[in-house]
Amino acid sequence: MRLWSTKPSSVSPWTDGLRFDPARSRHGHVESWFLKANDPLGRRAIWLRWTVWAGSGGPEHAVAEAWAIAFGTAHGHVATKTTVPFHRARFATRSIGASVDGCTLTADAAHGRVASGGRAVAYHLSIAALEGPLVHFPKPWMYESGFPRQKIVSPIPHARISGTVDVEGELWSLDGWPGMVGHNWGAGNSESYAWGHCNSWEGDEDVVFEGFSARTRAGGVLLPTSTALCLRHHATHYMLNGLSALARNHGSVSARRWRFRGRGGRVAIEGEMWADTEDFVGLFYPNPDGTVCYCLNSKLANAELTLRLEGRPPKTLRSRRAALELATRDPHHGVRMYV
Repeated sequence: MRLWSTKPSSVSPWTDGLRFDPARSRHGHVESWFLKANDPLGRRAIWLRWTVWAGSGGPEHAVAEAWAIAFGTAHGHVATKTTVPFHRARFATRSIGASVDGCTLTADAAHGRVASGGRAVAYHLSIAALEGPLVHFPKPWMYESGFPRQKIVSPIPHARISGTVDVEGELWSLDGWPGMVGHNWGAGNSESYAWGHCNSWEGDEDVVFEGFSARTRAGGVLLPTSTALCLRHHATHYMLNGLSALARNHGSVSARRWRFRGRGGRVAIEGEMWADTEDFVGLFYPNPDGTVCYCLNSKLANAELTLRLEGRPPKTLRSRRAALELATRDPHHGVRMYV
């Protein structure tokens, strides 16, 4: 099996490939690639993740992890994770490519089996990209410098995922499930954030939405919330993520909900994503500085998005198959922690 895709990278190397440099990362590093796909006809979803984690004590203790969550199985959510030393994993430096404990990701496919706690999720998936990369920060220096603390990009924001998933003998057949592949990295997880993505709407609208609201620290000071919103509506892109938009957009995060709004020259976007407590899976995201980020992860979230496009009447889209992640430092968040 070829680990790295033979397709040329569609994105600058500062978005596709591994950012972790063991020779230079002396203050800690977190990095992940993830794939998610939703059943277009039901309440099921698969989420896979390949990560690098290095503490602030030195890169020799860095580890690599493979994660898998199956949402909405016949017996509830199933979450698994495996961890190996970093030197036993492989990551591409100029393209999408990861191999951790037998679990692989390329731009074309994902294969593997993740077992922990007596449970296992196995998958053999093909990835058909429908759209090129989605760059969340408008300036290359924002990916190259230490600020912002955490970088985010979607090398494949819109895809169709096919293949099989085996969750404890429950076999799923995926035939063109709407999905995506994302990549993020940095010195640590943001103090608090909300991230959302949806490309599966009621009425089968050809719309891809992704955005985030995050608070980070600079010089020990907790900065105001920054919000970026990105939309593709029937082949037209609306990117509310410029430097002025990051300050002008608005986002608010509560225990189970993310609300957002933004306005550009030809578009206004307003909406929210939310999920019930039982539709979240709690994940421990430790930071290199010893703090812990609690990620509340749902791929069965609700979404409502109102679009006001220049020259068109307002349109409201709805979905029950959105991706929503909320991060908090509060251990009393009320969501069951899985892995």
